[in-house]
Amino acid sequence: MDDNHIYGERTGLQLVRMAIELTCPAGVLPSEEAVNLLYGPLPVHEGEALAKAIIETVERLTRE
Repeated sequence: MDDNHIYGERTGLQLVRMAIELTCPAGVLPSEEAVNLLYGPLPVHEGEALAKAIIETVERLTRE
């Protein structure tokens, strides 16, 4: 796989992570290190953690 492709994926995921960290409740998104331990080191694993954080945020907002 092309290294530039993976760099682009990681950059995009970092931007989504930043947006979640700035707008979502604390604790919905584990740190990058925790994601590596809980899910794995690949971009797809970061994407899974980000998706779960978004879902958790929506669930919290609809409960309130």
